Amino acid sequence: MSPDRPKPMYLQHLSLINFKNYESFEETFSKKINCFVGNNGMGKTNLLDAIYYLSFCKSFFNPVDSQNIRHNEAFFVLQAQFNRFGEEIEVYCGIKRNQKKVFKRNKKEYERLSEHIGQFPLVMISPADSELINESSEARRKFLDGIISQYDKIYLDKLISYNHVLKQRNALLKQFHESRTFDSETIEIWDEQLMLHGKIILEIRLGFLKQFIPLFNRYYQFISNSKEEVALNYLNSLGEKEFKTALLSSLPRDRALHYTTVGPHKDDLEFTINNFSLKKFASQGQQKSYLLALKLAQFEFIKEQKNTKPLLLLDDIYDKLDEERFTKLIEMVSGDDFGQVFITDTHPERMNELLNEKQIEHRIFLVDQGAVKHL
Repeated sequence: MSPDRPKPMYLQHLSLINFKNYESFEETFSKKINCFVGNNGMGKTNLLDAIYYLSFCKSFFNPVDSQNIRHNEAFFVLQAQFNRFGEEIEVYCGIKRNQKKVFKRNKKEYERLSEHIGQFPLVMISPADSELINESSEARRKFLDGIISQYDKIYLDKLISYNHVLKQRNALLKQFHESRTFDSETIEIWDEQLMLHGKIILEIRLGFLKQFIPLFNRYYQFISNSKEEVALNYLNSLGEKEFKTALLSSLPRDRALHYTTVGPHKDDLEFTINNFSLKKFASQGQQKSYLLALKLAQFEFIKEQKNTKPLLLLDDIYDKLDEERFTKLIEMVSGDDFGQVFITDTHPERMNELLNEKQIEHRIFLVDQGAVKHL
């Protein structure tokens, strides 16, 4: 962690054309709190998703780029002007149906999208976070990978390489099944590659969790005011075995199923409360507090690693918390520890009163059927 004060970064200006339900949108933002208010289904969350896109080169909600183009249109364009450490940077994302995505920084196109990841760190807190508890292990691995990839380029490169090798090994297993043949030497070549990248991925993940878990525990206690013990454990699909041994012993199963059954792509995170499964035994309030603690710890961790305050997007956060905790959260994110924040809410008066009462710098935008006006 750098002893320096985190360097400032914020989104100055955003414009959209044909993105989701927006024909067009253009606005300039406050450096502190920005609220998109209005009824459900009007497009508030779509504005957060556009900001997310410009940080991660993809949507938070829909991985199929062409499905984010406005109905009956041929393309969408997102453009932003960020101010990072005093330097103005333009980011452009353009997508046409059936064509390759174009991503540019200061009018220069990236050769690889991975070069952009981590340039403008961002944390999104959304009702969709419940997938981390309720969905398969893939959602939890994505959460893990999404944090580490924002600050560790080696990790991101290893992850891309590992997934490429995994695809090749799985294709080979399928080919063996279809041709009723088997070649141990060819499998061994891919095994070596899998181990080469996989060991580094595992090492970095475990190192990350060692630092992340204390932050997570601290935020959980802050949010919940409670005595319960929460934990976050890494479940390694290799068990106690060496990677090579695990691959060898799982080979008969891999051949029967036609895919690779052990490795970092099968690892998981276990969420517990008082040593019991969070999914099965926690109340809805406890689950919401757990998820919020995870995301705030993510913010804190990235801030320390990057020495800048990530953008914080809070989607429909009131739904997650009672009045008291909501006020406490808004006060917290308005403080010096946090940077620029974007919030969606269905109650304009509630947000306006709260922010005026606390004398917090803010801008409020009313969103109605894809049209936005500054209040």
